[in-house]
Formats: sequence, structure tokens, C-alpha cells
Amino acid sequence: MTEDRASADVLQSALAAATDTRVLTAGTDVLGRTGSVFAEAFGTPTGLPSAQLIADGNTWAVAGEQVGAALRQAGVGLGEPFIFPAVPTVYASYDNVERIREHLRAQDGVPVVIGSGTLNDLVKLAAWELEREYLVVATAASMDGYAAYGASITKGGFKITRYCPAPAAIVADYGLLAAAPGRLTATGVGDLVEKIPAGGDWILADALDIETIDDDVWHLVQDPLRDSIAHPELIAAGDAGAIRGLSEGLLMSGLAMQAHQSSRPASGAGHQFSHLWEMEGLGLDEEPPLSHGMKVGLGTISLCALYEVALNRDLATLDVEAAVAAWPTWEQMETRVRGAALPPEVTEAAVEQSRLKYLAAPELRARLERLRDLWPGLAQRLRAQLLPAADIQHRLATVGAITHPSQIGVEEARFRATYVRAQMIRSRYTLLDVLLEANLLEECVAELFAPGGFWGSQPWRRPGEVTN
Repeated sequence: MTEDRASADVLQSALAAATDTRVLTAGTDVLGRTGSVFAEAFGTPTGLPSAQLIADGNTWAVAGEQVGAALRQAGVGLGEPFIFPAVPTVYASYDNVERIREHLRAQDGVPVVIGSGTLNDLVKLAAWELEREYLVVATAASMDGYAAYGASITKGGFKITRYCPAPAAIVADYGLLAAAPGRLTATGVGDLVEKIPAGGDWILADALDIETIDDDVWHLVQDPLRDSIAHPELIAAGDAGAIRGLSEGLLMSGLAMQAHQSSRPASGAGHQFSHLWEMEGLGLDEEPPLSHGMKVGLGTISLCALYEVALNRDLATLDVEAAVAAWPTWEQMETRVRGAALPPEVTEAAVEQSRLKYLAAPELRARLERLRDLWPGLAQRLRAQLLPAADIQHRLATVGAITHPSQIGVEEARFRATYVRAQMIRSRYTLLDVLLEANLLEECVAELFAPGGFWGSQPWRRPGEVTN
């Protein structure tokens, strides 16, 4: 069996769990099959609908003409394409959703987006608002959102996943993905590697009866994960097999989110670092803008380092009564959130997110007692799930990703505060919440930045300098 065939079989098996995607074609030299994929997904006994192409200048240059030709050859009529300029880079903002939506509204047809993260999310939400299905043609192994349910869009300054259906059809040509700029592939590695501590966060939430692990969905993400990132040097070189593995891991992750109707299987506190920085506009004025996956990769290093500190503590001896005594009232917690120097447009949403996961003292006591009782076995499960932060940092450096906050202009004080502030912006339960509730978050973060700690032992480098 060829590697392409084996990969396709794995994806087709996972596709059975999907709720929205009916057709997924992934392999080498499959771009020309876009027309047949379109016909399979959207054809009816009375004929084929027309298609509306959406791209930007870069994605149109690498695949626009080929996709259009494949659709025409299959007998699909094409409307006027909507093409964003190559520069400046398109931002995942709701005003761009509105631009695409109004273009689509002007004529009937199935949206066909040629592009990766941002373009896919924009079209996903715009199509849903018009109650249309759509097809995506992948152009880079840069994120897991191709097959994912939901779109990460900023509206009113607050970035959150807007829940909307995944594409009905996906075309992923591994040759095209391997030829993408290295920074986009590095972004994909950053997005994928976060599934490791995100799995740890889900283990915690499951153990504490907050959010139960769905075993089938868990395996969709976690089973291919380590193999997908096992050879960063080959990924960096654009090796076809390594890019295939990375792409499969990203697609499987997206299918898992689709099956779960939530980003929980693939997104933990490492993503919260990225979302916070995106709300603050970090890297937005760069060209190209600092990508989501680059920030997520740094968040992954950060959380794996925090897990190492937490796992060095014996929470089986946690002083529950002392933690409960230190726990703020809701009024005090709200004051804490409002005093965290979040962007004004983010503060109200952060207060609401924090309110959703706040516990009164009696409920907190019961949770911490459960944590204490379960800790020996729970710590063992977490150690088996995680990779060392230094290992993650090395892999990301190898593919050319961001590995230190100073590379993106984040000074030490701001970065240190991110551990505390990121906990506030999502109701999703993660390690950050465990440590906050146990009255250990500030202590554990301080250890990271102390002399000899993970961040304290690393020099604060100049922007652009990469860890060896």
C-alpha cells in the first residue's frame, strides 16, 4: 500500500465521525480532482450548482487557475471570483466576513475557498450566515481549521470561536502543501504541537468531572499526533512524507473538533496565550502579520514548562482548607479581572468568561479534595501525555517557528503576566485554572522565571534570534 493510500484510508475512516464534511480528497497531485470532488459533494439529479471562488493574491497565484480549470472541466459554472490583495495580509475580522458574505449574497453558488487559516475561517462563517455549504482547497499545512467545526474570528476586539459548520468538501494536495512557504508550515507545527498540553488540560477537566473525554474523538487527535511532529528536520526541508504526516495530523484534529462540535479536543491553554495576544494586536502591524500558529507554538512551550513545575509538586498533600481560605469571592475575582489591564473591549467578555467557571467556596473545596485524592494516578497520566518544554522548543526552532517571547517583542514582565491573564479570557478549564484554584498559580509562574527556572535560565534575546 502506498503512503498516500494509507494516509487516505486513515482520513476516510475518521471522516465517518464527521458531522459536516462528506468528501475529503487528500494526496499527491489531486488538485485537478477538485471538479469531481465538487460534483460528488454538491451534485444533484438535476445538475450541478455554480461555484464562487474566494482567494487572496497569493493563494490565487499558486492554485486559482488550476482550481478554476478543474471546476470548468467538470461542468461547473463560475461566478466572478472574490480575490483579496496579496498585501496587506487578510485579517480574521468580522468586517472581512461581511465583505465576503455580501459578495456571495449577490449571486447563487457554492463558495469555494482557495487558502488556509484566515481565508477558510472567513468563508466558513460567511457561508454559514447565508445557510450555504462550501468547499475548501488547502494551500498550506498551516493549521487544523480546514476540517474543523467553528471559526476563530475577532469581533469588537474580542477573539472567540464562532460555531459554524465545517466545509462539506476538502481538497488537500500534498505537493501543493509541501511547496508552501516555510513560515506557513512552521505555523502548522505550532498549531498541531499544542494538542499535547491541550490533551493534558482535557485529562484534568475529565478527572475533575468538568468535561468528559470522548474516547473516539481523543484518539482521532492523539493517535497520529506524535508521528506527525516526529521529524521536524524533514518538515523544515519540505520532505513530502513529513508534510503528508503533518497534514494528516492537522486534518485529523479538525475532524475531531467537527465530531465533538467543539474545539476542546484540540485547544487548551496554549491557544489562550495566542488568543490573548491576538486581542491585544500583537504582531498585527507586521507584514505578514505574526501568525496564530507561531503564537500557539510559544504558548505550547509555556504550558509544557508550567506543567513540569506543577508535576514537581505533590498535590496529594495539598492544603485544601488553606486554598479555600485564600479563594476570592466573586466580587473580588471580578475586581481582579477588571484590574488585569486587558484591552477595554476585552474586559467585559473576560468577566463573563471568568464568571462561567467561578466556584463558590463549598464547591471549590469538593473539587480540590477530589484533585488531592486523584493526584497520584492523575500525575502519572499527565506525565505520559506531555513532552518536555525543552523538547517542544527544539522542535519548533528546527522548523523555524517562534520559541522565545523576545522574538516577537514581548518583554519579560508582560510575558510573565500572560500566564495569569490568559486564564481569564476563556471559560475552558485548563491547568491555569487548577493552579489558580489551588492557590499555586503565582508561585508556579514565579518558579519559571526564577534563576535556574525554565525562562529564568534563558537569556532574553533580541527579536528574530532563534534558539539552537
